[in-house]
Amino acid sequence: MIVLRNIYKAFGDNVVLDGVDFDVQRGETVALLGPSGVGKSVLLKHINGLIPPDEGEVEVDGMSVPHLHRKELAALRQRVGYVFQYGALFDSLTVYDNILLGITDETCANDLGYCAVRVIECLELVNLAPDVASKYPAELSGGMKKRVGIARAIAGQPTYLLYDEPTSGLDPVNAEIIDSLVGKLQRELGVTSVTVTHDVRGAFKVADRIALLHEGKIRAFGTPEELVASDDEAVRKFLERDLADIVRH
Repeated sequence: MIVLRNIYKAFGDNVVLDGVDFDVQRGETVALLGPSGVGKSVLLKHINGLIPPDEGEVEVDGMSVPHLHRKELAALRQRVGYVFQYGALFDSLTVYDNILLGITDETCANDLGYCAVRVIECLELVNLAPDVASKYPAELSGGMKKRVGIARAIAGQPTYLLYDEPTSGLDPVNAEIIDSLVGKLQRELGVTSVTVTHDVRGAFKVADRIALLHEGKIRAFGTPEELVASDDEAVRKFLERDLADIVRH
């Protein structure tokens, strides 16, 4: 379980998070929705300790993330897979070697047989053929790079998956593929997921619950149906471009 309570974060005079409360129950997918630049990625990075809060508490499985020592934080990050917005693949490494970086357990990482099997398993989980392992990132499409980034994130068999704008920059077809993949991994691996996005329709497709971040605060938090029924002006204004399609489908 992930719990953030009364989180404040500012960069200089810019207050990004202003008393945020946010939680994710085990086994669910929560979408963190909001326009670009509102602080969604900043909130996400609090979960695995990449950014500490100025005030407030961050807990994962009952552990206070800001108070973990270095080894404890490293152990936590072994259970938290992170999918970066632009894939963050290393261009000088093959897909195989990029995925290997996600195997954080030292014993497993040193077992060449295990690594070979695990890389192919991860490629198959993200619907990529085994021969993709020998390619370099420059040889892949944008959608394939995103999927390799996800394959790397699941290579260490994490309990949690954090997605930072997984469909950003993709055409609608590839965005649909990634959205379907998020749901597939939740079902097949039983992971608990947080996905940061500004894509309303994608969020409504993959999430059990949705949080709308607005002016540094969580303005609404509930099921997709609850957000559609909201009479909050800020919520309806953010959803209005896609609301008709959501209701129809």
